[in-house]
Amino acid sequence: MTHVLLVEDDTRIRQALGLALGDEGFRVTGAASGEEALAQLERAQLENAEPDVVLLDLMLPGIDGLQVCRTLRAQGDLPIIIISARSDTTDVIDGLEAGADDYVTKPLIAGELAARIRALLRRRRPAERPEPDADELQAGPVVIRPAEGVVRRDGVDVHLTRTEFRLLAELAAARGRIVSREDLLARVWGYDYFGDTRLLDVHVRRLRRKIESNPDEPELVLTVRGAGYKIGRSPDA
Repeated sequence: MTHVLLVEDDTRIRQALGLALGDEGFRVTGAASGEEALAQLERAQLENAEPDVVLLDLMLPGIDGLQVCRTLRAQGDLPIIIISARSDTTDVIDGLEAGADDYVTKPLIAGELAARIRALLRRRRPAERPEPDADELQAGPVVIRPAEGVVRRDGVDVHLTRTEFRLLAELAAARGRIVSREDLLARVWGYDYFGDTRLLDVHVRRLRRKIESNPDEPELVLTVRGAGYKIGRSPDA
């Protein structure tokens, strides 16, 4: 059974959402603060019983959700979905920049949230090959091995989250062709965001910081204004 750690300081929301996700087939553990969540996760690591995904409210007492997110991302690629009170603030962007994989906004709908959790966890499975014969993909000095989940730049391993890896693999598999934002959202995230591309654009920025020699002047992951993204300097270009 999928184990969800729900970090939410509002007792009523935490209990109600825990019951609703339980009805969706998840096992939910609650934490009322960032400190409690980090302590639970530390114990879980020692017991080899980490949750499968963390639902993280940004507005927490003490250590806020952004700091918790940064701490968890620095430790590994545990899937993180942030919870934001409003979708029209910088909270969403800040949370994604801190390392979250996805976001949801309040009021929370259990069925939608469950679908996003399942889509996120599918990305934790061994990487699917973007092409049947794509044992190795390349973008300039970056080599991607989809079946192994490995990325190297100039022979040095590059650590990507599962989401970043799938995004890079999808672009590399297109071999220089433009991939629309809508197609990337569908292929990487697995569901429709109804035109909200902040999630994708922030992940592209994070990916560039890891693989580009100069993220401010990208040569590998290129923006095609009004169309989408493409890989530059591919061997077949």
